[in-house]
Amino acid sequence: MSKIKDPTLKEKGRLSYEWASSNMSILTTTVKKLEDEKPLKGIRLALCLHVTKESSVLAMSAAKLGAEVSMAAANPLSTQDDIAAFLDSEGIDIYAWRGESNDEYNECIRNILRNKPHIITDDGSDTHTMLHNDEEFKHLNPKGGTEETTTGITRLKALESEGILRYPVIAVNNAYTKHMFDNRYGTGQSTIDGLLRAASLLIAGKVCVVCGYGWVGKGIAARARGLGANVIVTEVDPIKALEAYMDGFRVMSMSDASKKGDIFITATGQTNVIRKEHIDNMKDKAILLNAGHFDVEIDVKYLEEHKKREVRTNLDEYIVDGKRVYLIGRGRIANLVAAEGHPPEVMALSFSNQLLSMVYLAKHDLEKRVYDVPEEIDREIAVNALEAMGIMIDKPTKEQIKYAKSWRI
Repeated sequence: MSKIKDPTLKEKGRLSYEWASSNMSILTTTVKKLEDEKPLKGIRLALCLHVTKESSVLAMSAAKLGAEVSMAAANPLSTQDDIAAFLDSEGIDIYAWRGESNDEYNECIRNILRNKPHIITDDGSDTHTMLHNDEEFKHLNPKGGTEETTTGITRLKALESEGILRYPVIAVNNAYTKHMFDNRYGTGQSTIDGLLRAASLLIAGKVCVVCGYGWVGKGIAARARGLGANVIVTEVDPIKALEAYMDGFRVMSMSDASKKGDIFITATGQTNVIRKEHIDNMKDKAILLNAGHFDVEIDVKYLEEHKKREVRTNLDEYIVDGKRVYLIGRGRIANLVAAEGHPPEVMALSFSNQLLSMVYLAKHDLEKRVYDVPEEIDREIAVNALEAMGIMIDKPTKEQIKYAKSWRI
């Protein structure tokens, strides 16, 4: 039985689903090609994803291919309650509402595992790790799983390295058509969207400190610069730091950047990136937000030791040594807490990878390790994306193919 906040929101959710679906033609085209085959028939599928209009298209797509779908949220604050109501009305077994406590969040994940899924699709690996760590589920042996995020893959790799990973998992995040577009363009735009909705301030002229220059950090830095911000990048990886410098950004330590920034955005996947000593260095009215999956990058516990008030929706003010410091979305993933997450066109690429990876797992028996998305799936999605956008590209001639394989000039 589903557990949601308000079933009466289903028609509003249906409109949001239809809007997203109409802008995710890459995914809907894939479904049309496979719908008669029903390659997921008989598969119990557990989805632990942010419950958004985009993920509703994936859930409905999997159901159209024959899967029995159950779903929980990948973050206590990211669920769009109208979408949850719509999915419930369509027969999706869903346990998700905005504002879950940590205990409720974990119980929702337990509920989708109690359906004894054959395939688990996760965003952050909370479901994967619970299955490995909770005695209640020690008897479960899924056929396979997929993972959406860099953070989640790190956790799965740790399970694999310890020799205790219980089923094969496809690292969807590692697909080029996922991380190069979802992480960069999707998170880049939607994180700035969350900042604007929560703070409603001018970005131009402000000093924006981006912590981390992976694909997410690159996207955020580019979008902030596009709005006129003076961008500083902090990094621990010398190669990424050099790349940021060559891309035209100032690069410095967090200790130095903390004295200069007006806006601080964490995008590292690491813990304690912005710490007490950095917060103490900050200027009056500094704004902090996190784009990483977990709420561990900013030292929220230190902030909570100070006088606090909510000044806007998703914007809390703390008085630290007489200075005002602002935190967006409680330090949780800002693009989903303070905004609506990635645009549907971007998620069409990511969720096409997810859907085709599910089908691949259903058809193949794999060893218990972490796999990249098969190259043929990655390329198929790129081809489908170009077709959906009406973009034609060249094909190599026979002469060029022969030349590429020869050592002769």
